[in-house]
Amino acid sequence: MFDLDNTLHNASHAIFPAIVANMNLYMARVLGDGVTPASTDVVDAARTLYWRRYGATLLGLVKHHQVQAAHFLHETHSIDDLASLIRAERGLRQLLRRLPGRKILLTNAPHRYASQVLRHLGLHRAFGHQMAVEAMTVNRQLRPKPSKLLLRKLMRMQRLTPQRCILVEDTLANLRSAHALGMRTAWVTRYLTSRSTGGAGLHHRPKRLIRPAYVDVKVKSVHQLPARLHRLR
Repeated sequence: MFDLDNTLHNASHAIFPAIVANMNLYMARVLGDGVTPASTDVVDAARTLYWRRYGATLLGLVKHHQVQAAHFLHETHSIDDLASLIRAERGLRQLLRRLPGRKILLTNAPHRYASQVLRHLGLHRAFGHQMAVEAMTVNRQLRPKPSKLLLRKLMRMQRLTPQRCILVEDTLANLRSAHALGMRTAWVTRYLTSRSTGGAGLHHRPKRLIRPAYVDVKVKSVHQLPARLHRLR
């Protein structure tokens, strides 16, 4: 199972800043008084609170401000000339072909955005199954990563057992949940930055890139995975 942003491409370079800017405008409107948008301090405080409490800013906006998830995702991920902002290593398609097993994309990003990025990278046929955030519902409730309920649902849908799954991610909270269920974990660190981008699926770079106990393999790039597979079996 592969994450998308900051795992298969460098979202920190320009895409995350664009999403954060869209998110700030959106939240300022939602948190304002209907005439005057909320201040930057109010927006930042709400984002931090919802991120810590729910794991995603979107969930807090849905719960406390009656925001429609689909509308939020469309507004925050609508980026002019998205393709020009994408940065990634070469040879990703060949890499995925070389790796054994089925490939599943598991991203907290919306489907339209993920499809655009995958097509630009030439990876739109590389995955046997794709799960974007719109499909991350359990009992009609939105449950994006790092939800263990979501991971269990996906494994049931795909008839998988945790012991036969590997999650490749840049986000430690998601890897922690996967490990707790019995999955193997690979942490990709190449695109993590010190920039604060807390929000719906965005996060802070850890102060030190020390491999936690719940991470089986730490790699700078997904291109290092073939050489580390022996530690993921």
